[in-house]
Amino acid sequence: LGFLLIGVSSQGEFLVEISGTTVTITCPLEDGDIQWDLSGKTQDTKDRKFVIKDHDSTPANLSCFLGKKKHQLYLNAKVCATCEELDTLTVAGIITADLLITLGVLILVYYFSKGRRGRASSAGDSRPRGQKTQRPPPVPNPDYEPIRKGQREVYAGLAPRAL
Repeated sequence: LGFLLIGVSSQGEFLVEISGTTVTITCPLEDGDIQWDLSGKTQDTKDRKFVIKDHDSTPANLSCFLGKKKHQLYLNAKVCATCEELDTLTVAGIITADLLITLGVLILVYYFSKGRRGRASSAGDSRPRGQKTQRPPPVPNPDYEPIRKGQREVYAGLAPRAL
């Protein structure tokens, strides 16, 4: 819901409320048999408030009068059905909350990464970190033992047989 004050202070001020595409204008005159004139056409409402439904954002000359007292207003209100208006305090609050959440995430990431780094070095790894040592050769598979001197009879039956 948007509020907008428009008018000349010597004549009084109109109160203009904008909600979606509906514009509500309150005349500065006291309650009574107030007549409204919208761009040269007199409206049949007699209330102090004048409601324009489905306003299409075109500028309009609007006046309210009671007897000889007349107040005029040039209405140039931009409206849309899906717009949301935010005041300065709301925008500042959103930005502050975003910064605080980001700072909180950064602190959590720092805290947990610092803790993990300390635990990783004290894990059961006893190898020295500074120099790379050579790895020993892999353990041979017992199914494929190398042929040693004096053990040829174990593999003697593997020779090709003559037919």
